[in-house]
Amino acid sequence: MPVFKTPFNGYSVKFSPFYENQVAVATAQNFGILGNGRIHVLQLGPTITERAAFDTADGVYNLCWSESHDSLIVAAIADGSLKIYDLSLPPASNPIRSLHEHARECHGVDFNTVRKDSFLSASWDDTVKLWTVDRPASVRTFKEHAYCVYSAAWNPRHADIFASASGDCTARIWDVREPGSTMILPAHEFEILSCDWNKYDDCIIATASVDKSIKVWDVRNYRVPIAVLNGHGYAVRKVKFSPHKLSVLASCSYDMTICLWDYMVEDSLIGRYDHHTEFAVGVDMSVHVDGLMASTGWDELVYVWQHGTDPRAP
Repeated sequence: MPVFKTPFNGYSVKFSPFYENQVAVATAQNFGILGNGRIHVLQLGPTITERAAFDTADGVYNLCWSESHDSLIVAAIADGSLKIYDLSLPPASNPIRSLHEHARECHGVDFNTVRKDSFLSASWDDTVKLWTVDRPASVRTFKEHAYCVYSAAWNPRHADIFASASGDCTARIWDVREPGSTMILPAHEFEILSCDWNKYDDCIIATASVDKSIKVWDVRNYRVPIAVLNGHGYAVRKVKFSPHKLSVLASCSYDMTICLWDYMVEDSLIGRYDHHTEFAVGVDMSVHVDGLMASTGWDELVYVWQHGTDPRAP
């Protein structure tokens, strides 16, 4: 499958929920420490072509597609802002909105798949914020974590429920109708960098940590994980449940690999890809095509491939 070279270091990659041949990539200059950023919107085919690109004054750490408008992308920026881009408008008209409330870097963003006008942002200022596309200010700020919040993820079936993953070693479950978090998972002994909900069982959540492990939890009985997935050699940067298979999830790590897991079988590691030559920090699975995967990393490359094939094969 094809490969795309980005001028900056890759940070995040997301398949469009509307079109099977569209992917968005977040990138940051100088490994995200200092410098500019760029958002690439890529068209998949025999080769990968760039449909649009948007430059930012600061690195782009994450992005997500709108669930209600096929041309909207929300980006999480290193200056703490969220920027909304509309692909139907020329670059000069973008971003159509810049939301700047977070006091530190914005690291995570996630669109609600049930209430399709809402999205979350996770920041190094220890908070999560709730936004709607049409409002210039956040709806609510969730402040309980004691350290950076790296990831926030909506429950795929419940419009008011989300999870957050933090450097304070906890994951928290929230209901936007409640004043505080409804559950605290002391999930790891080291920082938690990512979390995601199972797409078929709305009580199952996965957490990924600096401790090199992924843990799978049932929130109905969260004292002990239902699975611990070991196999990465360094911190696990992102975890993502399959949109097609109940017990399958993908992960990427600072060990430069992408791993595929089935947490319900004894030999849970079912695939490992070592095509990146630097930290692998972005991974996604297509909602349209079963087994189609994408990854990006600090080697400035974006790969799209079918599970079971070599990502580097032409």
